[in-house]
Amino acid sequence: MRQVLIGREQEARRLREYIDTEKSEFIAVYGRRRVGKTFLIRQVIGEQACFSMTGMENANMGEQLANFYFTLRRVSPSLLPPQSWIEAFDALQSYLEGLPTGKKIIFIDELPWLDTVRSKFTAALERFWNGWADGRDDIKLIVCGSATSWMIDNIINNRGGLHNRKTHQIYLAPFTLEESQHYFKAYGFGYREKEIAECYMVMGGVPYYYSLMNNRESVAQNIDRLFFARNGELKNEFENLYHSLYKKAGDHISIVTALARKAKGMTRKQILEQTKINNNAKFTKTLVELEKCGFIRSYIPFGETKRDTLFQLMDAFTLFHFHYATENKYQDEAFWTNSLNSAQHRAWSGYAFEILCLTHIDQIKHALGIAGIRSRACCWTSKPEANHKGTQIDLIIDRADQTINICEMKFSRTEYEITKSDDSDFDHKLETFLRQTNTRKSLMLTLITSFGIKPGMYSGHVQCQLTLDDLFKPTR
Repeated sequence: MRQVLIGREQEARRLREYIDTEKSEFIAVYGRRRVGKTFLIRQVIGEQACFSMTGMENANMGEQLANFYFTLRRVSPSLLPPQSWIEAFDALQSYLEGLPTGKKIIFIDELPWLDTVRSKFTAALERFWNGWADGRDDIKLIVCGSATSWMIDNIINNRGGLHNRKTHQIYLAPFTLEESQHYFKAYGFGYREKEIAECYMVMGGVPYYYSLMNNRESVAQNIDRLFFARNGELKNEFENLYHSLYKKAGDHISIVTALARKAKGMTRKQILEQTKINNNAKFTKTLVELEKCGFIRSYIPFGETKRDTLFQLMDAFTLFHFHYATENKYQDEAFWTNSLNSAQHRAWSGYAFEILCLTHIDQIKHALGIAGIRSRACCWTSKPEANHKGTQIDLIIDRADQTINICEMKFSRTEYEITKSDDSDFDHKLETFLRQTNTRKSLMLTLITSFGIKPGMYSGHVQCQLTLDDLFKPTR
């Protein structure tokens, strides 16, 4: 079946607009590994590129230059092998100058891999763009790479010769639930919303992971085959993912390992204590890199200050790795299927559903009718009190219209039945929150569940309820 572009309409439209301008453009497309950057660009430019090449992973400068040379030689046979990147880009310039009048598209994929040690690749790219391409009106240079932190530091936020030279940037995020649904429908899967949500909770909305699924298999069969079979295609993806994004991924992995155990997140101090990483500028940069790639988020809890900032894991695929993939001690090839009704699955699904909700906060606000109201999403933990049990609220939507949504997120296979214990717990959270924060805002108890709330003795105490259906709805 021919692959089709799904869920990238806005990004594709922007890329086409940039290509069609009457000036030279330097366009950077970035996002995590396997998210579909190359596919988007190739779908938009088709066969229009005058020159297109892909950097090679773990190759040295000589190998990268040879790759460039052999690619360019196909369209410029008289080319001599370049000895440096300045020579390579000079050869590219000569080739482009000899082409007929009209826009000239250059696409360099996996750009960060070309920047090997002491290669001076970035300086040569600066010379090519600043000294020649930028002064024309027909060059469309499109670059992309999975090493998101490199793309941001060296292209998007470059402080050297490429400072403010990039004309446009496109960040490609993982699919939303709505886009995931379009994908599965387009490729003949019969999955309903719950199954699609479960795929998302395992794979984090990454299109490539979806592409490995078989529409003749159930979700459980696919997960077992991809993650737990002896030669599962995603069995080693966690290590590949982090090491492809970061040259030295040890600290990055240590941080997400610590955060995977703490649903609400951890302070900088707590992460340092847990990981034993040195408290220095490198640690700060590592946190920033993880956040730029969408693996974690930082936020200030309700009623706290910047020094109390929490860092929270936001990547479902990473959470699945630590809560499931690493727990298959007996190498059970049907580990997922055999644990579907276990305590382990219930614990994981509860945490994963919270991440699902947090990554769809715009859909939640839209469903609540507050998309146009300034608000922030955070959590809150009570302070110790004598004779009072502590509590935690995992999602608070603090609104500018003097209202706060106190959100409870419950993942279940059927309608969620609020028990007497649940009702008591909700009351305790609301009372403790009011007492400790002294807020004058109105509180709305909000339940986000898979299939809604089962009518019962305590269901009327909930002011707002949302379901999975609301998380699938578009926000535009």
